[in-house]
Amino acid sequence: MFFKTTSRFGRAFAATIRYAASPRRVQCAIGWVVVLSSLLGLALPAAAQGSAKAATAPATTRTVLVMGDSLSAAHGLAAAEGWVALTAARVAKVRPGWKIVNASIGGETTAGGASRIEGELRRHRPAVVVIELGANDGLRGLPLAQSRANLERMIDAAKGAGARVLLIGMRMPPNLGRAYTEGFADNYAALARAHELAFVPFLLEPIALDRGAFQDDNLHPVAAAQPRLRDHVWPALEPLLD
Repeated sequence: MFFKTTSRFGRAFAATIRYAASPRRVQCAIGWVVVLSSLLGLALPAAAQGSAKAATAPATTRTVLVMGDSLSAAHGLAAAEGWVALTAARVAKVRPGWKIVNASIGGETTAGGASRIEGELRRHRPAVVVIELGANDGLRGLPLAQSRANLERMIDAAKGAGARVLLIGMRMPPNLGRAYTEGFADNYAALARAHELAFVPFLLEPIALDRGAFQDDNLHPVAAAQPRLRDHVWPALEPLLD
């Protein structure tokens, strides 16, 4: 026996159930329930609607901004062959909530990076900033104090924007003199200590003694060496992506 009701929905629902009493009509009855629910203005509870929206909402993607020179701009190579692009591909696989923006420019100096970083920070709003600059300063014999001041300006800007910083150092050839080459390397180490930064002392360390790892200019790594640079930087970068 079916329950008695005088409500519009109750009458309609009871009629639907009676219609569905025959096994052959079950499918059709289910369809009518859906139609009736729609016609009578039934809706999902607010909490359920909220859950559905949350399930379809895109996750926020956080950005790693790389500020470097030709060593990070894949000089002489296809862009996809450089260590930054290779790192981006790895990040896409193992840290899907992150992306890498490569703002590196061939020939860039620390002064150029310091002048550009504010705009890049506003444009990309990164959570992590990788600074790989200074090689062109050293090759031009820029006074060490100037190079350090420029790097510190970049570090301060990145930290002021709420980003974590990975500082990647460089080394100079011995023909520039011991005082300069040692002071050049010490700049990076001192800044990393003072600002408590993630730190890679020398980008080219895994390949520095391998002539075959460099292009004809003996300055820029070949494509085959780029995975080694990616793997060298990765242990310092990965913890910043947590």
